[in-house]
Amino acid sequence: MPAERPWFHSAVVYQIYPRSFQDSDGDGIGDLRGVINRLDHLAALGVDVVWLSPIYRSPQDDNGYDISDYQDIDPTFGTLADFDELVAKAHERGIRIVMDLVVNHTSDEHPWFVESRSSKDNPKRDWYWWAPPREGFEAGQPGAEPTNWHSFFSGSTWQLDEATGEYYLHLFSRKQPDLNWENPQVREAVYAMMRWWLDRGVDGFRMDVINMISKELPLRDGEPIGDGPWGDGSPSYICGPRIHEFLQEMHREVFKGRGDALLTVGEMPAVTVEDAVLFTDPARHEVDMVFQFEHVGLDHGEHKWDRRPLQLVELKESLGRWQEGLAEVGWNSLYWNNHDQPRAVSRFGDDGEFRVESAKLLATVLHLHRGTPYVYQGEELGMTNVPFHDATAFQDIESVNYYKAATGQGLLVEEVLDALRLGSRDNARSPVQWDASPHAGFTTGVPWFPVHPNYPTVNAERALADPDSVFHHYRRLIELRHADAVVAEGDFTMLLPDDPVVYAFTRSLEGTTLLVVANFGGTDHKVDGLPDAEEWAGAELVLGSYPESAVAPTPTDGSIVLRPWEARVLRRTA
Repeated sequence: MPAERPWFHSAVVYQIYPRSFQDSDGDGIGDLRGVINRLDHLAALGVDVVWLSPIYRSPQDDNGYDISDYQDIDPTFGTLADFDELVAKAHERGIRIVMDLVVNHTSDEHPWFVESRSSKDNPKRDWYWWAPPREGFEAGQPGAEPTNWHSFFSGSTWQLDEATGEYYLHLFSRKQPDLNWENPQVREAVYAMMRWWLDRGVDGFRMDVINMISKELPLRDGEPIGDGPWGDGSPSYICGPRIHEFLQEMHREVFKGRGDALLTVGEMPAVTVEDAVLFTDPARHEVDMVFQFEHVGLDHGEHKWDRRPLQLVELKESLGRWQEGLAEVGWNSLYWNNHDQPRAVSRFGDDGEFRVESAKLLATVLHLHRGTPYVYQGEELGMTNVPFHDATAFQDIESVNYYKAATGQGLLVEEVLDALRLGSRDNARSPVQWDASPHAGFTTGVPWFPVHPNYPTVNAERALADPDSVFHHYRRLIELRHADAVVAEGDFTMLLPDDPVVYAFTRSLEGTTLLVVANFGGTDHKVDGLPDAEEWAGAELVLGSYPESAVAPTPTDGSIVLRPWEARVLRRTA
């Protein structure tokens, strides 16, 4: 093992979705001054890095992931002066700031695209993907789209531009045209923008769908999806032929020579373990870690909105394979929640009777894996999914579009609503619950999105006052990662892979071994088949999800019995 490991091996990242974090001016929308005002909360939690979801100028078609100016702050969130103050005050507390980098696409209101669509011979025409109608079709005819690709936000990935009679590509919203990374001018413009932010004090980037920037040429139809008109274009844009070249060039042009204190994270849908080894191998100079989606797709059926219960054996197989695959080369990122995922305690835990216990369990299991953990705002409070009453309660473009498409195809309204309640991205976007005052202390105005009605009991003020709260459990987990090298660097060994209720593994380093055992169930459960069970039964309890004062069952045979949604971390030293 090298004598010195990267700093982020022992770090914890906290994601802020600024719109829903803290409002400082009463307009009902979170902003940068609100983040500044809550920095002490983050310092008390102990996190090392804050990742900000997009705060750039944007028409907000996709909550800021449609950027119209990469080098300015959207007035909704504040000013560049506010941002500079945030960076300075975060740095004073030892917290780094990571920006969201969205460069697979821009807004259709970005000056680059405004120029590009102005005429076929504009110098920026090929900064984006333009194509004429399919051969034999007139522009605007059904089926005239250059390929049959299906957009992530429903419908075609191609939008007709009436002025020029050609179509432009948008893998997401029609207001998010894809940049053409084949054009070196595009790449240099992106790199110059990134250098500008680093020079301003930013400590790195989380790179949105970055493995989609390289498209396979020529663009061609994908395999049909069901009986509809659309096809799966992902083989043409997931980890395309030049993706490694582009990321290595980005490293040379942007990060080389700036030291090792920065963080680069690539969000990469459909990435494999083998891909991730290449992307995160330090010797290749691409990114420090990737976000993969395999484990958060395990409760999906044929598609995202076809939900099924999570099978713990499948979860262990998936996460265990990623732990093993990146054990020698590369690095894992660890997460349950983010702005695109439902609340973990509602999705994978029990957000009713055992909300606190299951939230602590999920945190324990995740943070004791090998990799860099990510905490999404409100996760440290055990915030839960939103009780959506009807279709009008959903605001996210993906959810709104799915409702229209699914009901239009004849699916029952209540079935569609049930799927949305479980899986909508809106679940993660309700305002953070700070206290029991009106609107949970998020705003003095009318919140842009309704505050969850459970805020009088689930809030930060109450959590900080309770030593056995979810917040303090997260704080202890973060302290453990900072203090104990076995958490950051230890080997990982999955145990009991076929047990449908117990998640168990060890972390080992230089004579010290930690055992993590967790009961993913609502009743007491005896752990059977654990290697060296008797020795572990008497081992030091490092951390548990139940209060230390609570009396645990003590079987006469020395085995471990876990209470409902209980997790324990035990230590043995050779």
